[in-house]
Amino acid sequence: MGIYRMYTGDDGQTHIEEQSLAAHPELAQPRDAASITFTERDSGYFIDWHPAPRRQYVICIEGDIEIGLGDGSLHQFGPGDARLVEDTTGQGHTTRGTGGGKVITATIPLA
Repeated sequence: MGIYRMYTGDDGQTHIEEQSLAAHPELAQPRDAASITFTERDSGYFIDWHPAPRRQYVICIEGDIEIGLGDGSLHQFGPGDARLVEDTTGQGHTTRGTGGGKVITATIPLA
């Protein structure tokens, strides 16, 4: 399990940084959330370049997710991984379900 932040850099590209509770104690503080949505997709789905529609957490519950960045890098996330998605401007990222089977995520928009 990991905690990650996806954000838009000064270059207009999405970047990913791993975070830890030790280095970011604010992660242990309550945050207001607007709702929660669970989504189930078949592995192999692909969402082309897009910025996030809003600041939100996306937590992988089942299956594997691959995030593509503008620099050509691919980042793998699996069950238990939580991403704070803040790349609401710029080119954004791609999303692909990998690994076979279902991909289930929980999306929690931040208030």
